Amino acid sequence: MKVARFSTPGDDPRFAIVDDDELVVLAGDPMFAGYHPTGERVPLADARLLAPVIPRSKVVCVGLNYAEHRQDMANSVDAPENPLIFLKPNTAVIGPGDAIQIPPVEGRITHESELVVVIGRIAKQVPAERWADYVFGYTIGNDVSARDQMFADGQWARAKGYDTFAPLGPWIETELDPSDLEISSQVDGEPRRHGNTKDLLHKIPELIAYITDVWTMLPGDVIMTGTPSGLGGFVHGQTIDITIEGIGTLSNPARNRDAPAP
Repeated sequence: MKVARFSTPGDDPRFAIVDDDELVVLAGDPMFAGYHPTGERVPLADARLLAPVIPRSKVVCVGLNYAEHRQDMANSVDAPENPLIFLKPNTAVIGPGDAIQIPPVEGRITHESELVVVIGRIAKQVPAERWADYVFGYTIGNDVSARDQMFADGQWARAKGYDTFAPLGPWIETELDPSDLEISSQVDGEPRRHGNTKDLLHKIPELIAYITDVWTMLPGDVIMTGTPSGLGGFVHGQTIDITIEGIGTLSNPARNRDAPAP
């Protein structure tokens, strides 16, 4: 089941189930209120899709979680044996179609194509064998990074935490086996990153157990599970498309933060 968060002109954000080219409107957020259709249907073409979830407290990211990407970064970052976890603020989250705003900094801005786990209930010290009890569903994420700032700072908070550096969408898929999904990305139609979740070095059960031993995860918090290898750079005016099998495509244009709005 695909759960979307959307708006129409003059209305507050609402939730719906995606039914082909229509949205079946729900009474409230299904994460908390369950699935109760109102009887209203909205053509998908008439709706603006929003970030399907706004994390209550945090976006947890996992670095260097594919072997080939780890090799790509070997000369710049030391990879630990345990999952390499870090945080993005929830103010970095934007939705499908929203512009990634490139800050006026030197060096490369890169995208990272990631399967995202959406947490559905309070999770603290979750045993790996119970991981699925805490998952609401899955969406697509783009872990945008100011790559040269990462290396200059020696830590990643600034380089990965800018506003708009965590696109999520287009919706949450609640019925999905995350163990073998193709991931790919394009920049202006040019193939860039490609991989499969079967190649995650640290699998989702391990990640949930490890992360919830450190931080309490709240309903709506998300885990970005890492990016496969490939070229990630983009510049003003380009569009980044990330596709994950079984979910769909997350698309975001990029523009310089100080550029006039189109």
